Amino acid sequence: MKIFTSKQIAQIDAYSIANEPIASIDLMERAATQLFFWIEKRYSEEQNFIIFVGSGNNGGDGLALARLLSEAKYQVEVYLVNVSQNLSVDCQMNLDRLKIQNLVSIFDISNSNDFPIIFDDSVVVDALLGSGLSRILDGLIKELVLYINASKAEVIAIDIPSGLFGEDNSLNNLNHCIHADHTLSFQFPKLSFLFPENIDCVGNWHVLPIGLHSRIINEMESPYQLVDENFIKNRLKKRGRFSHKGNYGHGLLISGSYGKMGAAILASKAALRSGIGLLSTHIPRLGYDIMQTAVPESMVSIDRSDIIFTEYPNLEDFDAIGIGPGIDTKHNSVRALDELIEECDKPLVLDADALNIIGQNQALKERLPKGSILTPHIKEFERLLGKSYGAFDRNTKQRDFSKKKAVVMVLKGAFTAITDEKGRCYFNPTGNPGMATAGSGDVLTGIILSLLSQGYSSSDAALIGVYVHGLAGDLAAEELGQEALIAGDIVEYLSKAWKKLRD
Repeated sequence: MKIFTSKQIAQIDAYSIANEPIASIDLMERAATQLFFWIEKRYSEEQNFIIFVGSGNNGGDGLALARLLSEAKYQVEVYLVNVSQNLSVDCQMNLDRLKIQNLVSIFDISNSNDFPIIFDDSVVVDALLGSGLSRILDGLIKELVLYINASKAEVIAIDIPSGLFGEDNSLNNLNHCIHADHTLSFQFPKLSFLFPENIDCVGNWHVLPIGLHSRIINEMESPYQLVDENFIKNRLKKRGRFSHKGNYGHGLLISGSYGKMGAAILASKAALRSGIGLLSTHIPRLGYDIMQTAVPESMVSIDRSDIIFTEYPNLEDFDAIGIGPGIDTKHNSVRALDELIEECDKPLVLDADALNIIGQNQALKERLPKGSILTPHIKEFERLLGKSYGAFDRNTKQRDFSKKKAVVMVLKGAFTAITDEKGRCYFNPTGNPGMATAGSGDVLTGIILSLLSQGYSSSDAALIGVYVHGLAGDLAAEELGQEALIAGDIVEYLSKAWKKLRD
């Protein structure tokens, strides 16, 4: 699914109205009908709804929804905040329709004394302001938003929480935005929904199709996409009946140090559970017995050092290399990574301590091999590219870095962002908070290394790897719960995740 800016969505709306063709008031009715269907599935007719509407088209959506709810015997009250004293054409038309219907009490709000009592068991619908907003809320609207947020009622935002910008909220005051439990967005999610700092405003978001014109959606360019299952399935390679282990690559994993051999074990198991033909795990000497016992399917390459990474084997035998989980950042490890980057002409995935070393050495960052995959979490990202002014700024830096260096970057977290060599950004929908646990990133490194070794492109290895990693975590959480989830569970559920994708 493409993700468009607020300006682009306005253009798509206008194109749909002109070329379907459909009158704007009828498109609004279509949107309100989808809102009604969503509510009807979740709330009984006894539920009381308080709908706050503004003077623009977002308010028009709320007024049309009020009419549909009241026709279905829901208890509805409407509160109109008309700061400008002028309603949009479609908003006015829906207000007239609601008055003619004469089933809903309509109240004007001109100051804070007009705010209604919001009971805890009410459902508040936010139809105050849409996605075209470009300034921080103030005045009466801000007072009303704060009043709604202070209530204990459930809040549903139409299209976007009032006060929230569609893209960059770095200069916004999020405390002055509606804090919704559910946001019902038309046709597409807004980009700002995918950034962690906005979660308190957005709550759980849902996309409602309203039949915008497919031609303009297909033709309009956007650097942002939300990945789905079919997108991933279409990138999977078929395994031939007469294939053998040599057909599925030989990967080299450089991982582990004294006290951190678990990272090597987790990454190795994940690689082997993701289709790789052969795996060699390079570890410090003292980890030999551990690895041979814990992961007998992996061959073991031994470092001259007992406790850290200081060297690597001949790279000619390998199709791809993964390095970083648990290797530490000692001087000899820095030197060895420097030499590896200088020599490496194979697909490369860098994680954890490898990223920390690069973050401390500008020269290494400048010499990253093209097509490398970097998998930082936010703190590692900051060590690489510095502090950001917010999630949108961080995403811009990520896209620019990937394009400038011709690398793929995986910024881990909810809706993990994967940027490719062309500066495109893909958001991943799988995964859950239970995966915020030690070793989860090591598992991802192993999966991506496995896919690189099998001949997947860097971007496809990252996209598929992140998706299946999150899917395995979701399947594990369904049975084990989020609190009990550990990284080893993600490995154990990889088989179910791969099977689900193949089925």
